[in-house]
Amino acid sequence: MDTHMIVEMIGYFSSLLVLVSFLMTSVIKLRIVNSIGAIIFTVYATIIGSYPTALMNLCLVGINMYNLYKLLKSPKRYDVITEEPEAAGLQYFLNHYAEDIRNFFPDFSFEKSGADAAYMVVHDTVPAGVLLGKKKADGNLEILLDYTTPQYRDCSVGRHLYGALGGQGIARLTFPNAPEGHVDYLDKVGFVKTDGVYERKI
Repeated sequence: MDTHMIVEMIGYFSSLLVLVSFLMTSVIKLRIVNSIGAIIFTVYATIIGSYPTALMNLCLVGINMYNLYKLLKSPKRYDVITEEPEAAGLQYFLNHYAEDIRNFFPDFSFEKSGADAAYMVVHDTVPAGVLLGKKKADGNLEILLDYTTPQYRDCSVGRHLYGALGGQGIARLTFPNAPEGHVDYLDKVGFVKTDGVYERKI
């Protein structure tokens, strides 16, 4: 493979990264992948002598870094709303995100869940996540569904919610049937697996 072909492949790869970044629902991931693509494109443009293109992509990296800094440093304002499991607003939310919920919780069925506790997290009045569970003895809440919308999947919703649940008389969260695709998230937000059950103290 000659040098010209390698350089062209670098250009195509960087273009692909930039395009893929715009398919991402998470703004943080979009900015990161877009920046990587722009950095590689800057290198490519410099190699071929297209300095205006290199400068434009370098500026794009700077813009992405600035916005990432603001996103990560600015605290998100969340509110937790205690709901009745049968509440119309909650049911609308579950129906609206039904397909995405099935991707992460394929065995979940609201009708069969027996949920008697429901909490919705909102960010500036926009629903960001929901937790459904069963209240057990000694302040234990057994989680049946712990879902966050694609725009807010940076663990901040869960951390805020779990902190707020202490004021609801809940001392411990357990997730006995956590789907495999949800395990990484549980590890990140402080759950520990004990005898096959994921647990977290409030």
